[in-house]
Amino acid sequence: MKKILLLEDDIILGETIEEFLLSENYEVVWVKDGELALSETFSSKFDIYLFDVNVPFINGFVLLQELRNSGDITPAIFITANIDIDSLKKGFDVGADDYLKKPFDFDELIIRIESLIKKSFKSYSSVIKYGDLSYDMDNRQLISKDNKIHLSPSEFTIIEYFLKNIGKVLNSEDIISQTNQDFDGSVASLRVQISKLKKLGFNITNIRSVGYRLEKL
Repeated sequence: MKKILLLEDDIILGETIEEFLLSENYEVVWVKDGELALSETFSSKFDIYLFDVNVPFINGFVLLQELRNSGDITPAIFITANIDIDSLKKGFDVGADDYLKKPFDFDELIIRIESLIKKSFKSYSSVIKYGDLSYDMDNRQLISKDNKIHLSPSEFTIIEYFLKNIGKVLNSEDIISQTNQDFDGSVASLRVQISKLKKLGFNITNIRSVGYRLEKL
């Protein structure tokens, strides 16, 4: 399940967006000011940032710039009534991936979110290839030589996280934080999951005392 950080101080709009995204099977963390949003980025990993600009304490532009300066590359969409050229330029200058003017069509929002998730995998296709394995992220299906492999939701989440960060060392705690509720959240359980994925053909290296890395092929 993809996880979205929603920063919106308008209660009615925030509730509406949250309910809509939940109905589309996204996990949503909704906060109403920039300081809370920044705090959430420290404690959790997200697939998409959905930020209003004019919010209390830290506005969306400043928040995203701080995140980008810290090395955070999570795809970000600004949702705002400010659609003048200067605002657009500032939004993209601080690291936005997309910009959506209020009021907006919710179907358009989903299209933009799904597009950015695909781009974050460095692919415009919903199917990611890794050796003899094919992962369809739209339908959450893993195929090996035309055979569908059955995995738990947490195992699919781990695969997606590795594929999104191929070649990077991932901290064990960060991997665990991505997983769904069918996973008990222990390092020992993660080790079992990783062992299973290795047997399927994922070349995952154990980085001692740190975590794991999915090697490039």
